Amino acid sequence: MIVVGTVGLCLTGAAFAQQAGGPTQYVFPAKGQTPELQQQDEAACSSWATQQTGFDPARPPAPPQPTPAPAPQKGAGLRGAARGAAAGYIVGDLANDEGGEGAAIGAVVGGARAASKQKQAQGAAQQQQTAQQQQYQQQVQQLQGEYLKARAACLEAKGYTVK
Repeated sequence: MIVVGTVGLCLTGAAFAQQAGGPTQYVFPAKGQTPELQQQDEAACSSWATQQTGFDPARPPAPPQPTPAPAPQKGAGLRGAARGAAAGYIVGDLANDEGGEGAAIGAVVGGARAASKQKQAQGAAQQQQTAQQQQYQQQVQQLQGEYLKARAACLEAKGYTVK
């Protein structure tokens, strides 16, 4: 009894995994085929569909490697602050002989600008990675659809109804 329960649990888990991984095909033996023959025919048609499409649902293509986020540039904020301070000093000096005040304002603005550029670069890398992942998922879905069509054609030729 324990063995039957374990086998039933394994089969239920396998069926759940198949449903979670993608579309399920329902195969009906329309010409009275035995369960043993149906199992053989399904295995043969699965193999044939893999040969025809190049897609094996047990081994889908590997997902793309994540694009590494750009490494923060060491000193970018400091360089931005220094540039801003220099520009602020010149503008402040020309405007009202208060170069020190202009330098302080320029340093804050320059540092903030450098940090903003770094965040933009990280955001762009994240968007690229998301786009690559979506493209991969669409590719796998298309390949799986072609595989299921080929498998269904094979099974229908052997007298099964496939939905």
